[in-house]
Amino acid sequence: MVGGGGVGSGGLLENANPLIYQRSGERPVTAGEEDEQVPDSIDAREIFDLIRSINDPEHPLTLEELNVVEQVRVQVSDPESTVAVAFTPTIPHCSMATLIGLSIKVKLLRSLPQRFKMDVHITPGTHASEHAVNKQLADKERVAAALENTHLLEVVNQCLSARP
Repeated sequence: MVGGGGVGSGGLLENANPLIYQRSGERPVTAGEEDEQVPDSIDAREIFDLIRSINDPEHPLTLEELNVVEQVRVQVSDPESTVAVAFTPTIPHCSMATLIGLSIKVKLLRSLPQRFKMDVHITPGTHASEHAVNKQLADKERVAAALENTHLLEVVNQCLSARP
């Protein structure tokens, strides 16, 4: 699906000086959310909170800090059990796009109830190979096979781990 690493060909960073964006504030917890008796539906902010701190594979920054993920690009229908996340690579030829999408997908798979159907895709018009990357991310068998690759799984887990 994707090679590991964190650098483009020749050992150089593909995007050596990315724009860095300010993190949004933490969402305040409401009394209704704390009440265990009240069913708590999953919304776009909750999904964004799950994926915003994923580490970029190439930079010591989060996907939120690089503006790769934004809350406005997250769509959720709790009654229909669907989640759609569009992500925007920092450059149109980013070789890490599939790895970033896989990391988002794995975070959602590990965090959401199994009833949810997930669509993780590149924001239309933002990547040279968006169709090919989206096809890989939508293929359940390819995703499962990628996660059986121990090196690739290790790279994904690094993206999902908390920064020291």
